[in-house]
Formats: sequence, structure tokens, C-alpha cells
Amino acid sequence: MEHTFTASIKAILDNKFGSDAEDIYEKSQLLQYINEKTRSANKGSKSRGSFGTLYSMYVIIEDYLTKKFDSEGKYADYEGAIFSSLLTRARELPFGGKTQNHSFNNRVNKEFNNKYHNEIPIIQNINKRYWINENLLKIKIGEKVYNTASAIH
Repeated sequence: MEHTFTASIKAILDNKFGSDAEDIYEKSQLLQYINEKTRSANKGSKSRGSFGTLYSMYVIIEDYLTKKFDSEGKYADYEGAIFSSLLTRARELPFGGKTQNHSFNNRVNKEFNNKYHNEIPIIQNINKRYWINENLLKIKIGEKVYNTASAIH
């Protein structure tokens, strides 16, 4: 699906990944989902209902990048981000003041799974700790693996 914001997504990828940008875009289920959810990005605040789902992923990816898991460390050993910190941060974002917990707990995963049937983007445990599914951030092109976290953030 191509829309107004697709060109912006592709420009970011071109800038970050050069000649592999288009292949990364085509192979990344997470980028495809983000593209779909940004259809209303330039249509005013009333049509931005999908921002809650985007913001929940955004703040978890922000946590991932802040702790430098894109370049060092083992994300699998991380104790996870604290829900209350993630929700507070999401509510600080433009039009995020009404972000609710279900965008973290169910909505994103359900929508994503309905479309892609094999992965969920947000992993959580019973202790209200959260992770982004790192498998969705890493895209293999040929022999090289690209981490798309910084391009998404």
C-alpha cells in the first residue's frame, strides 16, 4: 500500500541503508505495518487513531536504542522495560496524551498477527515488563543483517 507518508518512510530507509533500502522495506513486516498505520499521519488530529499502536512500539524501540541493544549487549538477557515508564513516555508524544494500556497489551499484537500470522511485535510478561520483538527489527539481505530500530525510531 502506497500513500503520502510512504515516500517519507522510504527516504529514511534510503538515507540509512542505501542500495538495500528497498529490499529491507519489502522484507520487513514491521515496516509494512508502520506504513499501513501511518496512512492518516498528515490528515489532522481527528484521524490519528492509530497513533496509540505506533507509539507503543515507538517507546519500546526507544528503550531498546537507549540501552544500545542495536549495537551491543544481549537483548535476550534484558529484564524488560517497565510498563508505567513506557506509558508515561507515550503520553508525552504529540497527540499521545490519551494513549491507553491496551495498545501495549493487546491491540498491536492482535492487529499485527491478523495480517502477518507468525510474529507479534510486543512481547510482555506477567510482571508488566516489555520488549520489542527483535526478530522483526533485524532484516537479512544476502549475508548482511540490518537492524532497522534506528530507522524506525
